[in-house]
Amino acid sequence: MSTTKPFLIVQLRPEDAASDDEYRAFLRYGNIAPERAHRVRIEHGEVPEVDLSTYAGVLVGGGPYNVSDPEEKKSDAQRRAEAWLMALLDTIVARDIPYLGSCYGLGVLGYHEGVQVSKERYGEGAGAVTIEVTDEGASDPLLTGLPRTFRAFTGHKEACQAVPLGAVCLARSEACPVQMIRVGKWVYGVQFHTELDHAGLEVRVNAYKHMGYFPPEEGDSLIARARTEEIRVPMEVLQRFVERCDV
Repeated sequence: MSTTKPFLIVQLRPEDAASDDEYRAFLRYGNIAPERAHRVRIEHGEVPEVDLSTYAGVLVGGGPYNVSDPEEKKSDAQRRAEAWLMALLDTIVARDIPYLGSCYGLGVLGYHEGVQVSKERYGEGAGAVTIEVTDEGASDPLLTGLPRTFRAFTGHKEACQAVPLGAVCLARSEACPVQMIRVGKWVYGVQFHTELDHAGLEVRVNAYKHMGYFPPEEGDSLIARARTEEIRVPMEVLQRFVERCDV
């Protein structure tokens, strides 16, 4: 991989404050210089033609979309965004192009790979959970040498109901058995957030307090609890992905 290639950062958060904070966090914790980032907000209708061979890797964040929502309930913007992203994943998976999708980025990858993604089971409320690295994960380049259990921020209504055929499960949690997967050698999906720190969680709590992730009146206490957490390993996963792309 060339260190001069930029990273394609795909976002789908309509809320500017949450989107901007996520973007800055990807740059900060991925140690990506701004001039190496090509930011695309697909929820705004930005669905450009891209030549994936010109990028060092692809990062996809989270947001209020759910791939499992009935098609008739999806907005035109969501349908366009998902169609574009699914086409992008066709190339990413076929060519084993470096990809790290967090939260929604895992859901859309799982959906692309044919596994059921739904709200039936395994959703997690907003806040910190304990992530458990599997035996397979302990030998993966993004996790090897890191603690076998660590804390990370999550918050999702839908989840992969199983590990996609041919994928490897790298991490799980008590409530959600599919927290991190790898397809091929370079394509990763992560249910927890690799870029989310305490300040970022506060931004998202305020942005999404009325979207059903948690009772609105619990927002302040959720923020207070989050401040007591030591969230470090998820950012190491992000940084390792970026560094591995540059080798």
